[in-house]
Amino acid sequence: MKDYSLLTKCFGFDPAKHDVRTEIVAGITTFLTMAYILAVNPSIFSALDGMPNTAVFTATALAAAVATFVMAFLAKKPFGLAPGMGLNAFFVFTVCFGMGYTWQFALTAVFIEGIIFIILTATKIRQLIINAIPVSLKHAIGAGIGLFIAFIGMQNAGLIVNNDSTLVGLGDLTQGSALLAVIGLVISCSLAMLHIRGGVLLGILITFVIGMFIKDPTAEVAGTTLTHFNGIIGMPASIKPIACQFQWDQIWSLDMLIVVFTFLFIDMFDTMGTVVGVSQKAGFVDEQGNIDGIDRVFMADAIGTVAGACFGTSTTTTYVESSTGVGSGGRTGLTAFTTAVCFTLSLFFSKLFVAIPNAATAPALIIVGMMMMQPVTKIDWLNYRESIPAFLTVILMPVAYSISDGILIGMIAFVVLNGIAGIFDHQFLKKITPTMWILAILFILRYIFL
Repeated sequence: MKDYSLLTKCFGFDPAKHDVRTEIVAGITTFLTMAYILAVNPSIFSALDGMPNTAVFTATALAAAVATFVMAFLAKKPFGLAPGMGLNAFFVFTVCFGMGYTWQFALTAVFIEGIIFIILTATKIRQLIINAIPVSLKHAIGAGIGLFIAFIGMQNAGLIVNNDSTLVGLGDLTQGSALLAVIGLVISCSLAMLHIRGGVLLGILITFVIGMFIKDPTAEVAGTTLTHFNGIIGMPASIKPIACQFQWDQIWSLDMLIVVFTFLFIDMFDTMGTVVGVSQKAGFVDEQGNIDGIDRVFMADAIGTVAGACFGTSTTTTYVESSTGVGSGGRTGLTAFTTAVCFTLSLFFSKLFVAIPNAATAPALIIVGMMMMQPVTKIDWLNYRESIPAFLTVILMPVAYSISDGILIGMIAFVVLNGIAGIFDHQFLKKITPTMWILAILFILRYIFL
């Protein structure tokens, strides 16, 4: 009889419900679908003088590893964390280029934001905010994130491309990344239908191998395949040029207040949406829409942000790609621990992991996105006071390319519609808690002034 007491204590593992192999496979799957950030983040920050992309790569991997380790041991949930997309673009292109501040100024804002997050989490204010979201919107958030990550997968693989007339259009499915993604989608869907354990990861690996035989039409060198190696092992670069490079002389300025608030705002609702959506998929949400242990999940996120700022990178947040690991059966902190170990090992295998093309991970995002649509069946679509805000939440996430905008507009719509209904029947006003009134007003002010 195997002794699982250590796994139970550390990660919340229950041998009657969970399987070690499944948890490990789920953790690797989550890592593979998140790993793109290790290549994207350095490329974004390379636009800034004084932030070498090699140092940013190391900082990104360290931030992801530390934050996900904290998630594994503290929250015991199967969520992966890393510097967030969108937040890194705001750091570089808005704060540094748009507002004209140094990257040290922006890094200081991230650090302050993380400290505020820790305080909000420790005082239960952050949990109070998420518990104020109506159950119908929580169902909508899960479905909206499903559409969002499926859209990301399609976009990364070239299945969906830019179209000047219609904004987006269908890519060329007969060659390159789009063709590989189509092949991978057929393989991954077949594995899913056969209920193959770890099928999401297996689909990624098979697609990765097939990519070695498909030419990349966008490559500068003729004959280059979509999957290719530039080496395998190397020592990680030092983070000394960017670590703890804070600028304290302007922390009381109005611009610092605006930047910190914006970081805080985006991170809070992106994380909130991700946690609710992935928790829906994992079965962590009870009938009242509450999530057990959510305060520890938020604390792990906040600690990750502070650690990431010290390493020299932008806000660390919980990733929607965690849903791929959940889709592979991950339910405990052991999944997050495995993901964190992978991020740690990636420090030495950076040349290898970047060889996995986006087309190989796109099918996983598409399939899991489909799975996350299930909560929409729990929404009362004939009750327009509930269904209209829910629909706006679902549709705006992929269309506006923002989880937080979907949540914010959905909350505003819920308060406005139930407030209008309350004019004719006061019982509808009871559905709007004081917290929701406050949030709706703050959200409206956000769109007016930010």
